[in-house]
Amino acid sequence: MSEKIEIRTAGAPAPAHTFSQGVRKGPFVQVSGQGPVDPSTSEYLFPGDVAAQTTRTLENVKAIVEASGATFDDVVMLRVYLTKREDFSIMNDAYGEFVSANTSGDVLPSRTTVFTGLPREEMLVEIDAVAIV
Repeated sequence: MSEKIEIRTAGAPAPAHTFSQGVRKGPFVQVSGQGPVDPSTSEYLFPGDVAAQTTRTLENVKAIVEASGATFDDVVMLRVYLTKREDFSIMNDAYGEFVSANTSGDVLPSRTTVFTGLPREEMLVEIDAVAIV
């Protein structure tokens, strides 16, 4: 059996609560839900701008994936949590631009989008990921 390893990087915000940025067990990497937070200041960025929040959030996810030894090409699933249904197309455009720019080849990660409340009022989006190395 393979050991469970905590993933930690200064390239993404430190966890605010009792969880890891990510966990790797064997070839599997699970990235905890990330938001639009500056890793250096822990400040929530881009209030009211779901496109900019989506991009910043994906940058945080990518940093954790890379800290695990994987690449963004190893991501097989992204889950997006949005607070407003009317933000879907704006999020989708920003998401598509980021994922296309950071994935080689024709196979993009799978995705689920859920509309829900989020832990902080200023958060319009949260994203987690699964990668297989």
